[in-house]
Amino acid sequence: MYTILGAGGSIANETAKVLAENKIPFTLVSKHPASIYDAHIKSADLTNASKVMEAVKGSSVALLCPGLAYDMRIWNEEWPVIMSNTISACKHHQVKLIFFDNVYALGKVNGKMTEDSSMNPSSKKGELRAKIVSQLADEVKAGNLKAMIARSADFYGPNCKTGFLNILVCDKMRNGKKAQWLVNDNLPHSFTFTPDCGKALYLLSQSDSAWNQTWHMPTAAPALTGKELIEIASKIFNTTSKHIVLGKGMIALMGIFSRTIYELKEMLYQNDSDYIFDSTKFNQAFNFTPISYEKGIKIVAASYINK
Repeated sequence: MYTILGAGGSIANETAKVLAENKIPFTLVSKHPASIYDAHIKSADLTNASKVMEAVKGSSVALLCPGLAYDMRIWNEEWPVIMSNTISACKHHQVKLIFFDNVYALGKVNGKMTEDSSMNPSSKKGELRAKIVSQLADEVKAGNLKAMIARSADFYGPNCKTGFLNILVCDKMRNGKKAQWLVNDNLPHSFTFTPDCGKALYLLSQSDSAWNQTWHMPTAAPALTGKELIEIASKIFNTTSKHIVLGKGMIALMGIFSRTIYELKEMLYQNDSDYIFDSTKFNQAFNFTPISYEKGIKIVAASYINK
């Protein structure tokens, strides 16, 4: 039995799909879970220690991937509690833990981001992520827990509601509007395809030798620039590649009226320099070829038609 803590998000849904395809029973856990692929469901607030303890009982693997609101006030309050509750429950029930992470803890990296890149956060969000990653790593080093960190770049994919490639490019083009980009469209920026994440998480969970390591989710290389990605998307959506680049000043102004955009400001270092995510370790270990950006965006476009 697998348990997905944080049901309903893109990563949870893609992982559930792969588990179902491989006939592995799993439970979806969130405050208001909806059953997909005939999954078991449990309603639980992950900040409630007893609820998390009960949720992972009887599991062999737990995947932690909650989609908290993009608000640092909520992150500060909930992330440390969620991580502590999950670690305690997994230790108590001897459940192996996969933490689905992003790259915030790495900060601004000169060159490729790899599993060996040092944590050097450039933001408050990054400092928090570094703290909870270190908490998990300390438990692993102490031999208290089998776990792994599965790290992703910015992601995109079918029915992905939070990826900025979806929101600013694909969604805009689908609705007949000009695409948008953040800060600088001439720089390479990696994106991880969410269905590839689901496949990778399954493969990692089934490998005895993968535990107690950090793994980068399979991501297409080379990273393309904003202009190149928009050009690909414009051909797929049969629309113009003309687009709007949102500068830091405009984003700061928009942040006055939107909490999400306000929270985005400190993360713009990811868009004013190269953002290159390397998944060579995973690709070679599992003989895996990440989907190309052209094929990935075609699948995103098809997902609109199939809704």
